[in-house]
Amino acid sequence: MPRLPEPPGRLNQPALFLDLDGVLAPLAPTPDAVVPDARRTAVLRRLAERLQGRVAIISGRTIAEIDRIAESAAASASGVHGLERRRADGSVDRAEPDPAVRAAVAAFHGFARTRPGLIVEDKTVSAGLHFRQAQGEADAVAALAERLAGETGLTLQPGNLVVELKTPGTDKGTALTAFMAEAPFKGSTPVMLGDDLTDEHGFEAAQALGGFGILVGPPRGTAARYGLPDVDAVLAWLDSVEETA
Repeated sequence: MPRLPEPPGRLNQPALFLDLDGVLAPLAPTPDAVVPDARRTAVLRRLAERLQGRVAIISGRTIAEIDRIAESAAASASGVHGLERRRADGSVDRAEPDPAVRAAVAAFHGFARTRPGLIVEDKTVSAGLHFRQAQGEADAVAALAERLAGETGLTLQPGNLVVELKTPGTDKGTALTAFMAEAPFKGSTPVMLGDDLTDEHGFEAAQALGGFGILVGPPRGTAARYGLPDVDAVLAWLDSVEETA
C-alpha cells in the first residue's frame, strides 16, 4: 500500500495521545527490554509543558510500566487498553478484573511451558502471550487465544506479535474519548499516534471528535489519515509540534 502523507508540523490547539511500544519506543525482543531514554523523556516533558498538559500515553502496558519507561513524563496515561486510566489530576480509574483472566493466564503458562520463546504477561485485568521470539508459533497462538476467548468471554485483542485476552469493556478509543471530556483536553483537537491494530480504536475515536490518527511504521489498511515511518520520525515530529504550538 502507498505510504500515508506526513502529518503537518503546525497544529491548532492539539491534544496528543501517544502509544508507547513502536511509537515512542522501539519494539524489543521482550517487554522488559524497553528502557527509559533521555531524548524521549525530554521531548515528552517539553511537549507537556508547551501544550499545557494535553499529552497522554495510551498503551497496552500497565500505567506502572508506562511510568517506568517514560520516566513519569506524562501526567495523563491509560494502561491495558483503557482498563486503567490516570487523569491529569492524578486520580486513577481501574476496572475490576474479570475472574476468567486467571484461567487465561494459567492456560497461557501451560501452553508456553513446552514452547521456548513464548512469554506470558499477567496484567491482572488481562493476560498476554508474546511470540516475538517464537514467530513460528503464530498460528498456534492465535488458535489458542480464539478458543479461550470463546470459552471465557474475555475480549481477544491481537497486537504486534502478541495476543491478549482482556476484561471486556474498554479499548484505546474509549480511553481517548474519556480524556477528551475532561480538562485539560476538552475543547482541543485529538491526534492519536499508534502502530498496530490495538490503535485503530484510537484513530477512529480521534476522527469522530474532529481530529485524526497517525500510523507509525509500514503502510497498511488503517483509519489513520497520516503516517510516520518509525520512532525517530515520531520524536522529530513531536519536536516540530512543540516548537510551533
